[in-house]
Amino acid sequence: MPSRPGQPPALDPAFACFRLRTGRSGIQGTGVFAREPIPARRKVIEYTGEKIIMREAIRRLRGGHHRYLFGLSKRWCLDARISGSGAEYVNHSCDPNLFSWRVKGHILLMSRRRISVGEELTLDYNYAADRRLAPCNCNSPRCRGTINIKPGRSQSRR
Repeated sequence: MPSRPGQPPALDPAFACFRLRTGRSGIQGTGVFAREPIPARRKVIEYTGEKIIMREAIRRLRGGHHRYLFGLSKRWCLDARISGSGAEYVNHSCDPNLFSWRVKGHILLMSRRRISVGEELTLDYNYAADRRLAPCNCNSPRCRGTINIKPGRSQSRR
């Protein structure tokens, strides 16, 4: 959903189940924040984007256009640069308050626990350990220092 120049990125309310806003994040750039309390184990927002075949996703990764790619399956990927719901602004944390759930061709971001008003929504990106290690800025006591999976650690539902 496009936003006006100089305005924070917009969230598409058609895909959000709670009142959310974007704003400056203490983790990285723009983040998504709760505007109302969110109970545990509830759908918060759907991650949307252009559905592309994995081969095209790899091509875009090599071209440096990888910021908002999210794997849907071994064959498909969503690129939120096109038709993103705003969920692409959810930042990484090593101690996240959301988890992703793939169901019937959709990626739902669900609350792990109760989320307070004003709290930033976060997700453990769990990037593959074989990719270049990217530093983590989450400042959580559980921070592992990277947004990648540490070697020897099992991968979550991401």
